[in-house]
Amino acid sequence: MSAPPSTSRPSDPDPAPDLHPLHLAVALDGAGWHPAAWREPGARPHELFTPGHWADLVAEAERGLLDFVTIEDGLGPQSSHPTEPDERTDQVRGRLDAVLVAARVAPLTRHIGLVPTVVATHTEPFHVSKAIATLDYVSNGRAGLRIQVSGRTGEAAHFGRRTFPKLGVEEYDTPAGDDLLTELFDEAADHVEVVRRLWDSWEDDAEIRDAATGRFVDRDRLHPIDFEGRYFSVRGPSITPRPPQGQPVVSALAHLSIPYGLVGRAADIGYVTPRDADHARDIVAEIRTAQSAAGRAGDTVHVFGDLVVFLDVEPGAAEARKARLDALAGEAHTSDARIFTGTPAELADLLLEWRAAGLTGFRLRPGVLAHDLERITRELVPELQRRGVFRSAYEADTLRGLLGLARPANRYTTARAAGAVRR
Repeated sequence: MSAPPSTSRPSDPDPAPDLHPLHLAVALDGAGWHPAAWREPGARPHELFTPGHWADLVAEAERGLLDFVTIEDGLGPQSSHPTEPDERTDQVRGRLDAVLVAARVAPLTRHIGLVPTVVATHTEPFHVSKAIATLDYVSNGRAGLRIQVSGRTGEAAHFGRRTFPKLGVEEYDTPAGDDLLTELFDEAADHVEVVRRLWDSWEDDAEIRDAATGRFVDRDRLHPIDFEGRYFSVRGPSITPRPPQGQPVVSALAHLSIPYGLVGRAADIGYVTPRDADHARDIVAEIRTAQSAAGRAGDTVHVFGDLVVFLDVEPGAAEARKARLDALAGEAHTSDARIFTGTPAELADLLLEWRAAGLTGFRLRPGVLAHDLERITRELVPELQRRGVFRSAYEADTLRGLLGLARPANRYTTARAAGAVRR
C-alpha cells in the first residue's frame, strides 16, 4: 500500500461552524460490497479468511482517522436473493465470526472503534453481553455492537427452536410482514435491554482486589437483573465486570418505520438508507419522534447514512469500473442503500448535503475493498479535512468518546445512591 495521507488539516476552505463534526465509518464485508469484488486485482481472495486480511483493512481505516468499522456477519451463507439461499458459485460465500475477528484485530489497533454484527434473533443476550464486554476490555474501550434480526426460515432451521412464515420481499409490506417485523424488532429491543442491564450488573467499583484482606469482589455491588419479558427471562448478574466504556455502543440498520422505532428506543447509532436529502430529513424526524416517545429525547442518538461507494479521481472512471464489475457478475449490482459512483470531491458534496438534512455521520460500504477503501481514507478524508468538517487527529481513546457520547452512570449505582438518600 502507498503512504497514508497527511493528517494535518489544510487551511482552506473555511469550516462550517454551525454544523456538528462529521462522523465516518466503513462497513467491511468479504472483498467488498460488489459481488464481483473478489475478482478484482489486489482483492486477495485466497486471504479472505485470514487474520492478515482483516488486520490490513482495519489498519487502513484507522490511518484514515475513521470513527469505527462494522464487520458483517450472518447465520446463513450470503445470497443474491434477499430472503432465500441461492445456488451461485461465482460469488464469495462463507464468513468468519465477526466478534472473534474484532477481538483478533483489537490489539493491533489503537484508536478506531470495532463494531461486529450479531444476529439477535437466534443468539442469547447473556452470551452477547459477555462477548462484547470482553471485546471492550481487549480493545481498551473501543467496542460496539451492531444488532441484526433474521426472519429467514433457513436460518431458523439451523437452531430448530422456532419457525417463521416464508415471506417474499413484496410481502413485507403487508399485515403479515408487519406482524413478523414487529415481533423481530420487539425481540431485538428486549435483547438490547437485557444486554445493557447485564453490562451494568457489576458496579464500577465491584472489584476490590485487596490481597491483604483477601477481598477480590464486593458482592453487594453485583446485581441480578431479574429481567422478565415476552422473549427472555434472565436473572444475571453477568460473569464479566462492567466494560471500560460502561456501555459499549449499540447500533442497528433500519429501513422502515418499525426498525426506526428500535433505533429510537434502544440504539446509540442507526444506519439508514435515504434516497436523497429530503428522504434523509424525513427519516431523521421519524427516529427523533421514536426517541422522544421512548423517553430518550435528551440522549444523543446518531443517525448515519449508508452508501455503497465506488470512488475514482478521474471523472467517469468509477461508473465505468462498476459497469465492468456488473458485466463480470452477469447483472447490474443493486443495493438496499444508494449506490454512489464518482469522485471523492463529488462524494464530499453529497455527504455535506445530507448532513445538512440532519444526518450526523455516514457508514460507507466500499464496492471493492482493495480499491475503494483507500480512496475513502486517502482521498475522501483529506477532501473533508480541507473543508474543515473532519478530524485531523483522533481526539479520544474510546469509541464513545469519538462519537461524543458520555460514559453513562451505572443504573444500579444510581438506584442504590437514591435509596440511601431516601433513607
